[in-house]
Amino acid sequence: MPKFFAAKLKALGGDPKNSQLVRFGASRKVGGVSITTVPAVHSNGISGHMIGGKLGDLLNAAGLTAYAGPPTGYVLTFSNGLSAYLSGDTGITAEQETVVRDHYAAKLVVMNIGDTFTTGPKEAAWVVNQLIKPNSIIASHANQPSTAGGQTIAGTRLALFQSLARAKVHVPLSGRSMTFNHKGKCTSGC
Repeated sequence: MPKFFAAKLKALGGDPKNSQLVRFGASRKVGGVSITTVPAVHSNGISGHMIGGKLGDLLNAAGLTAYAGPPTGYVLTFSNGLSAYLSGDTGITAEQETVVRDHYAAKLVVMNIGDTFTTGPKEAAWVVNQLIKPNSIIASHANQPSTAGGQTIAGTRLALFQSLARAKVHVPLSGRSMTFNHKGKCTSGC
């Protein structure tokens, strides 16, 4: 996969040397950030359109995708000591407690809440309330419009997740950056 992604990066005008492989349990430091891969659970394939050529055409005609390796989440450890978990597309996993909470002590969680392909709002709330227990959460991948005018829309997955999660849920909004301290508390842009 590294050569595949390096070629795609080059095709998009990037430097293929910036495509780096990190396997489960391993970390790679980029600048001041340590990036560690952790398991996620869902199907994982690359569309024939992304592959291109004859192989891509054959995959598309058959309605198939190519194996892309195991799904992953990430733990990012920043230079200020903050440990953040990016759930990726996943369901509930034991590693969310044993690895993400117990080993890496994640204080900030970016949690997918979209349902169907990832944890839904109820499952995601259970993960953060019972397994990880972070100080702050950023909801992601809701798969539906969730805000209007910077406010949560009632009846959405985001609204349900916010009502169930015990830690503060920060809503990502276009054009707004948030800053978190080493304890996972939002210090600006909240």
